[in-house]
Amino acid sequence: MKLWKVIGLAAFAGVAASGVVVARNQRRRAAYTPDQVRERLRERHAEASKSTG
Repeated sequence: MKLWKVIGLAAFAGVAASGVVVARNQRRRAAYTPDQVRERLRERHAEASKSTG
């Protein structure tokens, strides 16, 4: 029975850690101004265009 408790706690810790990562990424995205987002999208598009030919 202890094994199931350990597995359950590990799963709970994994879900909590995933939530922290998602929240941190969301905060980082929300900090961009619209001009910064536009600039990043243009850079990514240019890089994708180079790699496809």
